[in-house]
Amino acid sequence: MKYTQYFLYTRKRPDRILIKNEWLQKAIDNPIHTQIQSDGRIRKWVRIPEKEKYLRIILLPDGETVHNAFFDRNFKMEVKDEN
Repeated sequence: MKYTQYFLYTRKRPDRILIKNEWLQKAIDNPIHTQIQSDGRIRKWVRIPEKEKYLRIILLPDGETVHNAFFDRNFKMEVKDEN
């Protein structure tokens, strides 16, 4: 896994030091939701059951370099009505 210097710096914050590499890899490999930002960066979300939270990661446009990662308090999975 590759990281930006920004990510390595912000990862030292108390609220982000808990984020495990395995969770980052899970978000890259198996996101529950993906969005492309206007600048080409890629947002991916994954649910972390042991934390009962959603983790959002931001990848550079190469799709493999982690630029940011944090627990997203505002993320809500949209449930589609099948009727």
